[in-house]
Amino acid sequence: MEKFTDATRPTRLPPLVPFSSYDDADAAVDKLLELYQRNTAFIREGFREYSGGRLPLGQRIRACYPAIRIRIHTYPEVDSRLSYGHLVEPGIYMTTVTRPALFREYLREQVRLLLKNHHVPVEIGESDMPIPLHFSFPEDEYVEGEYSEVPGHTLRDHFDVPDLAVTDDAIVNGTWQGRPNQPRPLAPFTGPRIDYSLQRLQHYTATSPEHFQNFVLFTNYQFYVDEFVKWARSALQVEGSGYTELVEPGNLITGRDGREPQRPERAPSPQMPSYHLKRPEHAGITLINIGVGPSNAKTITDHVAVLRPSAWLMLGHCAGLRTTQRLGDYVLAHGYVRQDHVLDDDLPLWVPVPPLAEVQVALEEAVAEVAGLSGWELKRIMRTGTVATIDNRNWELRDQQEPVQRLSQSRAVALDMESATIAANGFRFRVPYGTLLCVSDKPLHGELKLPGMATDFYRTQVNQHLHIGIRALERLREMPSERLHSRKLRSFIETAFK
Repeated sequence: MEKFTDATRPTRLPPLVPFSSYDDADAAVDKLLELYQRNTAFIREGFREYSGGRLPLGQRIRACYPAIRIRIHTYPEVDSRLSYGHLVEPGIYMTTVTRPALFREYLREQVRLLLKNHHVPVEIGESDMPIPLHFSFPEDEYVEGEYSEVPGHTLRDHFDVPDLAVTDDAIVNGTWQGRPNQPRPLAPFTGPRIDYSLQRLQHYTATSPEHFQNFVLFTNYQFYVDEFVKWARSALQVEGSGYTELVEPGNLITGRDGREPQRPERAPSPQMPSYHLKRPEHAGITLINIGVGPSNAKTITDHVAVLRPSAWLMLGHCAGLRTTQRLGDYVLAHGYVRQDHVLDDDLPLWVPVPPLAEVQVALEEAVAEVAGLSGWELKRIMRTGTVATIDNRNWELRDQQEPVQRLSQSRAVALDMESATIAANGFRFRVPYGTLLCVSDKPLHGELKLPGMATDFYRTQVNQHLHIGIRALERLREMPSERLHSRKLRSFIETAFK
């Protein structure tokens, strides 16, 4: 946040709430809710004074994020099969918390695991990390008022504003270095980092973060969206499906009664529209049309990751690189050649992005189930192999010698522009990931899509491909969360929170 060295400036804060111990997860989360609501209301009230011209010159308004802290005094022995929910060595660990109502179930699970695995209480109190004014307003609250340009009387003179110096991915990137005696990270993201992404999600997808589900499909074709919406509406009518409502861009909600919401004359046209088929406890499916290219793929996964989804899958089309592949065949990625370049600074190219057995098995079994094939016959329509992801859509126009040589050396069976980015960010953010692509052309073998052929191909293949992805996510949902969250995603020193 903003750093102020002028100690003469008066700062108004709510009464300090010191850290208190809790040995009950529900009580701990309730205290987080109470603190967050009090402190954000305090900032909003200060803003109302400012916008009404009642805030004195030089008067600062500040309130801080609530925090969870735990002190570990021994080297604990925990179930070696667990990938999260525990800490590996003694120390003081802490994380700032935002929007606890949105993350209530997540926070309850993480605190419950800490209490169970370490047998010491957690501590709830106020951090020294200020809440920026911009992040203190509810999503649906319209802010009115005029911003002063009088020197000493601007927003930055009175309120803390977002500071990129503390809104970064140092924790998940493994580059975090604390100050002496500073608590170590307890969670992968800080409050300011989460707040930043929640606002970006609303902007890019035109739906509120509260609607996002824990099982996510990424695609880059409108055909998939149309089929998903059609299927979602029918799934709402199936007794016992567990689905409760469909949310479309603009937060338009279709309930189980099938009555469609009244659509505005000017529908939202977000860059990456999202659709959410909801179940209780966020156990439904979210589909996001991310558009084309690795930049979009990184952008959306950077922000979805703060919601701590249970899994995400990429369903898209690819160029088949083998003569034996046919248009419409599937490629199940078990490795990636990363030539997307957008993550090189965050996840070096020498870091392997491994396949996750739980996701691979779910995808293969879903292909077999939906396509009605098994064993040797399944190999007729699906190939497991390496997928190369590049950032140049018109790679075909370059001299072919170098790219073809690289594709051959890597044993790549398919080429696209998003899959490695989504998988790499899944690995970086500790979110289980997978890729199932559909061969739509074979440029190395002279099979390019013509307009009419492409339309027929998409209509024929999209239905089956989408339902394979849905079925795979349903299989993953049936797994215990501690089994789905693979130990491959974790380092030898990790945050306790998933």
